[in-house]
Amino acid sequence: MSMLPDSPKVFLASKPIDMRKSYQGLSVLAEQVLNQNPFSGYLFIFYNKRKDRIKILYWHFNGFCIWQKRLEKGKFHICVSNQNPSIGITAYQLQGLVQGIDWEKIPEPKTLSYRYL
Repeated sequence: MSMLPDSPKVFLASKPIDMRKSYQGLSVLAEQVLNQNPFSGYLFIFYNKRKDRIKILYWHFNGFCIWQKRLEKGKFHICVSNQNPSIGITAYQLQGLVQGIDWEKIPEPKTLSYRYL
């Protein structure tokens, strides 16, 4: 059993939040600001004004989980439009974001298919 969904939908908030928020506050933001069901199993990514901290909220079977990271040096590359409450990103892009690299410049891996002759 994995702690994270295999192929989750990932939503990155378009505005920074107060990082003192925990399970209840983040789940309310997921529902009322991002317009998503916090119990869906989707990953909801929130960040602070300095963009040096992120929190990821998700529902795991019977309770909420929060994953948090603080960069000791540098900032997370977060450049989203304020027109939408969130932007959908892929699990592949999320890996880049968490590592602190510019995930928007990472090309999606190409799926190759072969036929056996």
